[in-house]
Parts: sequence; structure tokens; C-alpha cells
Amino acid sequence: MIPTIGIDIGGTSVRAAVIGSSGNILASLRDLTPHTERETEDLLVNLISKLAATQLVSAVGLAVAGFVSRDRQRIMFSPHLAWRDADVPARISARVNLPVTMDHDVNSAAFAEYRRGAAADAPIALLIALGTGIGAGLIIDGQIYRGAHGVAPELGHLTVVPDGRDCPCGKYGCWERYCSGTALAETTRHLMTRGDAPILMRLCEGDPDAITGTMVAVAATEGDPTALAAMDDIGRWLAAGLALVTDVLDPEVIVVGGGVASAAGMFLPLAVSEFAKMITGAGHRPVPRVELARFGDRAGIIGAALMAAER
Repeated sequence: MIPTIGIDIGGTSVRAAVIGSSGNILASLRDLTPHTERETEDLLVNLISKLAATQLVSAVGLAVAGFVSRDRQRIMFSPHLAWRDADVPARISARVNLPVTMDHDVNSAAFAEYRRGAAADAPIALLIALGTGIGAGLIIDGQIYRGAHGVAPELGHLTVVPDGRDCPCGKYGCWERYCSGTALAETTRHLMTRGDAPILMRLCEGDPDAITGTMVAVAATEGDPTALAAMDDIGRWLAAGLALVTDVLDPEVIVVGGGVASAAGMFLPLAVSEFAKMITGAGHRPVPRVELARFGDRAGIIGAALMAAER
């Protein structure tokens, strides 16, 4: 198979790479995300041109942090990117003279894990990406499930606590408000008001408002009691959410990825143990296996490139 280019377009950075048939990265580039449509498209064309100059490539795949139309021809909306109802693949294809495909970034990551990673061609595979919020990608019989309008599945905004924490989406008590990097920091700040947190206080220089999820992970590895309690809390909320989506979707495998998954050793065993007890019919039905994502933050790039190759 001729290599393809995968590009992950996020609100902060654009990462591009030439990907081989096994999902291996052959060459890569990255740059900051511009603020206008034209500048962003110019950057994509520039990255593609530079990578295509290094070796023969057959197509380009875009992984976009935003709502992509069901036919994958238009970016409908993204809070962190300039495009609004824009036919980005056609625009880029016309300028680089290569076929260009596009999908949501988490769908792309799920596809990478399904084709070459931890989901291992499972008939029904679910990716849960724990980052600033929660992203999700669902694959059924080899096909990405997109819903009627291309925006499914928004699992991070399932309500798990009625009238709970307010969410930027406009709702209250969303799952990602209790189980994400943002949630980890918020929970930790709450726990610090009533618990011992010497390492956390050192890391945040005495200002709990400066706490980040990364600080919590570091403090937990050093044995900070409050950080460890926060990790247990995120594990329990992950279990609750996994049980909920398992009751609805009954996947064969659930892959946990995203930036927060780098600290999975401190919360995933508890989550797996607890969620197996919480699903409907516990003890009398198969439990989905839970795996850590193989490709980490490279999954979107790899999945986009593999999609482009298959199209």
C-alpha cells in the first residue's frame, strides 16, 4: 500500500504525518493552529506539500476537532477552529491534487485502534477518550457509527448527576464534568479543602486554583493522599459511565485513551472492577474487555491516514 498522510487538526496545534500500512509513522510535522479559514487551509497545503516531497503518497486524511457532516464532506462547526459549514476536503484536494477525506478526530482515533490497535477488529468497539472532556467513537461491524446527522456518540454529555456541575455545553451533571482532566483538577481542589495534600500544595505553590490534572497525576505517583483520593474518584465515575454505555451498546471491547489515560494505572483497575459489578445482569452476562489505547495521541493522525488509504 502506498503511504498516506494523516493530519490531526486541533484547536491548539496541527500535526501531520506520513503513515505506512501498519500504522507506522514515516515522517511528521507540526505547527500552531491559525485563526482564520484561509490561514488554516494554507497551513494544511504547506504541510501536505512538504510531506509529499519526502516520498510518494496516495491520499490525505483529516481528523478534525469539530462536528463533521454525515457524508464527511463539510465541517459544520467547531468551537476552536475557524471553519463554519465549510467543504474543506474539496478545497484542500483542489490545491494539492490528491484525494482528501475527513472525519471527526475521535472517530479517526477509534478507527486506528480498530484497524491496527487495541480493538483488534472487534465487531463492536468503543473508544472513550479522556482529555479536557470526554470524546467517544463507536465502530459497529467495521463501520463508524455517526448517527442520523453525523454527531454521534456524544457520550461525555450524558447526564450522570441531575442538577450537578454546570457544563460548557449548557447542561448540568454531564459525565465529563466528573471524569476528565478538567474534572480531576476540580475534584482535587474540592478535596484539598478537607484533606492532607502536601505534595499538591508544593506543586501548585500554595494556590489550589492553579491545580491541573497533570499536577494531580504527578502528586499521586508521589503518594499525596488527596491526589490518590481524586484518582479513586475519577475511577469510580469512569466505572459508572462505562456501566451506563455498556447497558446501551453492549460492546465487545472498550478502549480507553486520551491524555488522562497516561495516568490510567492509578484509576483504571478500580474502574474495571467496579463497572463489572454495575452493569445490568452483572455476573450473568459477558463483560466487555477494557484496553488501554495503543496509539495514544497519535491515534487521530493514524486513523485519518488509514481511512484515506481505504477510501
